[in-house]
Amino acid sequence: MEESYIVKQISIFSENRPGRLAAIASALRDAEINIFAFSIAEANGFGVVRALVDRPDDAYRRLTDLGFRVTFTDVIGVKMRDEPGGLSDIASILGDAGINIEYAYAYSGKDGAVLILRVDQIEDAVRQILDHGGELLKASLSP
Repeated sequence: MEESYIVKQISIFSENRPGRLAAIASALRDAEINIFAFSIAEANGFGVVRALVDRPDDAYRRLTDLGFRVTFTDVIGVKMRDEPGGLSDIASILGDAGINIEYAYAYSGKDGAVLILRVDQIEDAVRQILDHGGELLKASLSP
């Protein structure tokens, strides 16, 4: 059951210079791949674009064909209250269960806020969130 909540995130590694994000976004646009959420991190002149897209396998092929280094990472998407305390609730559930949040990013849309989490114990995290009444995105990514 936990597998149905594990979402495949793409991570794109690129030089941190003008135009690189535009190249990634344009390539996905041209392939009609929708980006639901993304974050950018920087380290030593390189950037990592982490993204949730509607067709991760197609995005992987498209971007690697253009010379980008792309990997997949399993994450979960937790629907959270879009008000003070929403993040605290989720972080407390996982922290109390001894589950480490390695990184996170969020987005807020018409259906509420979603927290994307990379955790060290993904199946346990899914169980803890569900056991505490939380709601997760399905792996098919229908936000």
